[in-house]
Amino acid sequence: MNKKAVEHLFSTLQSIDPEPKTELNYNTPFELLIAVLLSAQATDVGVNKATAKLYPIANTPQAFLELGEEGLKKYINTIGLYNSKAKHAIQTARILVDKFHGEVPRTRKELESLPGVGRKTANVVLNVLWGEPTMAVDTHIFRVSNRTGLAPGKNPLEVEKKLLQVIPKKYMQYAHHWLILHGRYTCTARKPKCHACPINQECQWAEKTIA
Repeated sequence: MNKKAVEHLFSTLQSIDPEPKTELNYNTPFELLIAVLLSAQATDVGVNKATAKLYPIANTPQAFLELGEEGLKKYINTIGLYNSKAKHAIQTARILVDKFHGEVPRTRKELESLPGVGRKTANVVLNVLWGEPTMAVDTHIFRVSNRTGLAPGKNPLEVEKKLLQVIPKKYMQYAHHWLILHGRYTCTARKPKCHACPINQECQWAEKTIA
């Protein structure tokens, strides 16, 4: 995809939703960190349902430690992989209390040192909380990037690096949200809504349909 097409693609997405936000519900940095940790291989809707009951009871690292791993499981057992996620969340809470004064760290290296926090989770936290120009490539962004020809790659890291190269700086703060929402609601895995796609003209997918 050439620079002109990339510019038009993002200017179009921007015109539709100038300041998109994550669909995960949170009020504090710790709440966001836990929500993103829980969202791996789970839907935002499912995570929000669980945290709506959890956060009024425990929404700080210390409160998580007091709740304990088994106590936490009772609130998140509707989410996939909840056993390992509960373990990682409690371990993370312990490290935050012991090493970071109960605060969510602001660097990638420190974030990725937390159990259950990989590159994608760190990218989301850095972008959403502090507006850093990061790109968290999930299944939606991976699909959109490959289908459209925006940043084709064989794995998430390859796609991430290409996106960081081709996306104009002025769009980077919200690019992650535009692409994930586009993949979630328009460029879906099954039966993509090509007829209603605002960036259909820029898309290079050979199987796209135009009404």
